Amino acid sequence: MSWEPPSPRVRDLIREGARRALDPPEEWLRELDEATLAGPHRAQISDDPVLSAATRRANRSNLLFWASANVDRPGERVAPNLDDIPVEVAREVVRRGLNETALDSYRAGQGVAIRRWTGICLSLTSDIDELRALLDVSSRSIAAFVDDTIAAVTELIAEQRDELARGTHAQRRETVSLLLYGEPIPKARAEQRLGYRLSGPHTAAIVWTEEAHADPAALGRITDLIARSAADPRPLTVLAGAATRWIWLHGTPDPSTLRDELAAEPAVRAAVGSTGEDLAGFRRSHLDALTVQRMLTRLDSPKQLATHDEVELVALATSDVEAADGYVRRVLGGLAHAAPELREAVRVFIAAQCNASHAADRLYIHRNTLLRRLAQADRLLPRPLAQDVLSVGAALEVLRWRGTG
Repeated sequence: MSWEPPSPRVRDLIREGARRALDPPEEWLRELDEATLAGPHRAQISDDPVLSAATRRANRSNLLFWASANVDRPGERVAPNLDDIPVEVAREVVRRGLNETALDSYRAGQGVAIRRWTGICLSLTSDIDELRALLDVSSRSIAAFVDDTIAAVTELIAEQRDELARGTHAQRRETVSLLLYGEPIPKARAEQRLGYRLSGPHTAAIVWTEEAHADPAALGRITDLIARSAADPRPLTVLAGAATRWIWLHGTPDPSTLRDELAAEPAVRAAVGSTGEDLAGFRRSHLDALTVQRMLTRLDSPKQLATHDEVELVALATSDVEAADGYVRRVLGGLAHAAPELREAVRVFIAAQCNASHAADRLYIHRNTLLRRLAQADRLLPRPLAQDVLSVGAALEVLRWRGTG
């Protein structure tokens, strides 16, 4: 794609518009992110916190890259963006076993960018001829930039795929994929490849970070911590991506120990699956860990660690976040916005099977203090707690894992 160089006046307009695009409103960025992560064809990206975070970073990188180039050389063809962030995206795409269709998100972003850029152009000039030339040159430039960047990242993906195919972790990833998807592979051969026994109990976990530059050492430390917590000296670890580790253990990690230790690595998060027996348990536990990870991402939860045992009900209840929010508002009424200690008193009371003495002990407060808080909560609830214990408990758990409980 080529075009005639713009006139000096149009070059000045492009430069001015590009300067504005260098400081986009947050609303524009949210719209860009929603467009690139929406739709069933991009669910594998939007459901994965590492891939979705990388996509958001790529959106900003591409926008600023094109705008900066047009401040320096307005109206000229912009070179493809091959900064660190697109390279990161290519690496993650390959290690997830995805193909180049993951780059469709660039096209979705292109539509939003052109619409927002058109708004900028309309504010720059009211001269019809200038506006026509401005829109013609800049829309060609945006389209060429996206085409060239996709082509360059596609080449990077091919290079990453070749590199990964030569590594030991590629064999582990391939073997694990065969086991997870029920493809035929002899058990003895799989165990030999993985160095991991497939009989007996298994608990899977996922360790990841959404930071721009993943620290392999930090991920490794948390992986080792989970293994120690489960008393398994030889866990199975698979590099699912530069910022993600999949783990299987012959044991069950201790969540309370993990929470204390995880605080030392605030950028790292962990999701722990159920515990199951033999190959079926190997598969089920990993799928449950994925469910936990996706729930934390979907709720934008600040929690560093969650286990399937803790959040199974919440994961089911929040598969539709908007519907879950409506449910919480209807069930809790004024309690949804009450002081945290009031909501926590009700939640712990329900968890203690409505035994006030046990709940007070767990909260480290006097029983009379708990009873006063419960009475105050009752006045805020649409229905008395005694008539709606199950629904109130579920709603409070949703708030808890959203970080608002």
